[in-house]
Amino acid sequence: MTADLTLAAEVDAACRLSGTFTLRSGQVSHEYFDKYLFETDPALLARVAAAMARLVPEGTELLGGLEMGGIPIATVLSAQTSLPALFVRKKAKEYGTCKLAEGPDVAGRRVTLVEDVITTGGAVRDATGALREAGAIVEVVVCAIDRSPGSENPLADVGLEVRPVLTRADLDAARASGVQVS
Repeated sequence: MTADLTLAAEVDAACRLSGTFTLRSGQVSHEYFDKYLFETDPALLARVAAAMARLVPEGTELLGGLEMGGIPIATVLSAQTSLPALFVRKKAKEYGTCKLAEGPDVAGRRVTLVEDVITTGGAVRDATGALREAGAIVEVVVCAIDRSPGSENPLADVGLEVRPVLTRADLDAARASGVQVS
């Protein structure tokens, strides 16, 4: 599937920041990608979710939005596709129901994970393992942006297919092409 360069340019323009930023790794960068800026823009979030809807595999029963960035996307995607949403925590609650995933029961159900940005896939890998332990069938993750290096699937080791709306290369190409955003 060919990326929508206009959507890529809009996401890039909204989220790529210049300045001095300390990254999680401790490295300092003069550029930062703030993914929450597209997730908090209703029109842009709706466009990303609409593009993502085309990537949801046939037979999906639940959309599992990962805490925290995948939850707003899964909510909009659920409204657009009429598939129930599931909110997947990084760690099960230690009180009340003690659930890892809030929403319908996952046992025996086909769950498509929903994430905002995938770089190494650590959070997705953890959620996949936990949901599979709870009896879910998890084979695909759809994401807004795949920032993993090259064309490798960072989640191949857990048998998970990654279906991105955009890649880092798409964002860079949109920026280089000079596509104008309104």
